[in-house]
Amino acid sequence: MADPRPGRLTAHEARQRLEHARNSRLAQLRALSETGQSADDHLLSTQAEAIQRVLKEINEAFARIDDGSYGACLGCSKPVPAERLEILPYTRFCVPCQRRAAT
Repeated sequence: MADPRPGRLTAHEARQRLEHARNSRLAQLRALSETGQSADDHLLSTQAEAIQRVLKEINEAFARIDDGSYGACLGCSKPVPAERLEILPYTRFCVPCQRRAAT
């Protein structure tokens, strides 16, 4: 399932990056739960919610790999640059579309 196009992540490389991102977020969640702070702590709760959102995005990225749409911007359908996917493997948008989505 390797992608022969230069400058693109293969499905295997994308899965490896996503696995690493998921494992990092799961470790962060474990560390938060081991702080001994109350689950009612606002900062702790906010951090946990942000990590859960990223985990959801990671799972959605795995689904995009499975359906063949990984690496295509959900805003404009153009390929997301490989450099962006290397840094943020679960991203759904190219930079211009991400900026538009954030406003």
